[in-house]
Amino acid sequence: MLSKSYSNLILECGTDEAGRGCLAGPVTAASVLLPAAFENILLNDSKQLSEKNREKLKPVIEETAISFAVTHIFPNEIDEINILNASMKAMQECILQLNPTPEYIIVDGNRPLNGKLGMKQKKGKIFTTEEIEILKSIPTTSIIKGDSKYLSIAAASVLAKTYRDEFMDKIHEEFPMYNWKKNKGYPTKDHREAIKKYGPCKYHRMSFRLLPEQLTLEL
Repeated sequence: MLSKSYSNLILECGTDEAGRGCLAGPVTAASVLLPAAFENILLNDSKQLSEKNREKLKPVIEETAISFAVTHIFPNEIDEINILNASMKAMQECILQLNPTPEYIIVDGNRPLNGKLGMKQKKGKIFTTEEIEILKSIPTTSIIKGDSKYLSIAAASVLAKTYRDEFMDKIHEEFPMYNWKKNKGYPTKDHREAIKKYGPCKYHRMSFRLLPEQLTLEL
């Protein structure tokens, strides 16, 4: 069983992202506030779970959580602010949607959640001064492999993964040649072969190295 809390505060939320290493599609984040009594022996880091078990856990988390939120950051914004900043911003956007506002935030990874706030950008959500102050006011801790240590981060990882997979399945119908239903936008051999054959589309991250021979790719 994973740990219930890091801070021992009642309103502690966990947050995580999915899809950071993909060549196409959004980076997706989720934040989850779980009740103190929440227990689930199946819940773990989404990468350690089968698709069947992730789908089984998704409604359990949604129905049991005090509050949860999911956010997609799309390729045009990723290309503008870079994937690391986009991942953090997706988590920040999720936290602002939680009701009630969390007292503490635990984040999967080793980077501070609020390292950059209020970035100048043309695409995507622009945080207000009030929203920036809310984010700054909440204590945060980044935890390496937190999704395999704490229930709330594991729950966030499951929601981020399942919501992102659903989105990739949807856009697969628009561009089936990339086989996103299977590879979910990751840099697999079949995905890169399709990019080489058909070129990139509007869902590809143009700031990424889409092909090993990137310099010869006509964009």
